Amino acid sequence: MNRRALLLAPVALALIPSAWAFTPTAQDRADIARVEAYMNGLHTLKARFLQVAPDGATSEGTAWIDRPGKLRFEYAPPSPLLLIAGFGVGFFHDKQLGQTTNFPVSTTPLGILLADNLKLSGDVTVTNMLRQPGQLQVTLVRTASPGEGSLTLVFSENPLALRQWSVIDAQQRETRVTLYDVQLGGKFDSSLFTFADPSLLKPSTPQN
Repeated sequence: MNRRALLLAPVALALIPSAWAFTPTAQDRADIARVEAYMNGLHTLKARFLQVAPDGATSEGTAWIDRPGKLRFEYAPPSPLLLIAGFGVGFFHDKQLGQTTNFPVSTTPLGILLADNLKLSGDVTVTNMLRQPGQLQVTLVRTASPGEGSLTLVFSENPLALRQWSVIDAQQRETRVTLYDVQLGGKFDSSLFTFADPSLLKPSTPQN
């Protein structure tokens, strides 16, 4: 299992043949506008998550999103992982290995999800849209650097609500995250999105 696969590592620049082949219809443009409005109206979210790694391994935990820019993924035991993004910097900590990696959020697909005033044009390109009964999927890349990977946001319909996302890297490996028990709104303590030295970390008592 690639432990950094969640939404993190920038991948080597690679051509994505289908990236520029999508021509949106009038319905697509209407749905893109709906997605933009929904995402820009989404400020705080707390949910349980199920992650499926490229090798099929699964892990669970609790996620906090505070847009723009902040996210915490606290994996449930036995997983040793913790992901924090805040103030432009992400931290991926592996308690088992005693290793921490930091990265600029803007260089990863995670940055699209957490962007302030997300606009699905210009810096971000929609490469595909898929409609299924009760579901809408929108696939995105960074226009200037599609080799960072693609991000697919999956929404339930009526009303529109974010329920899942997946990342496909340059090697076509997919990591999928599904949200459930979703709670919208509320205010989170800023310490949730600040990484401290592991020796100083205490069990978190996040606020709803």
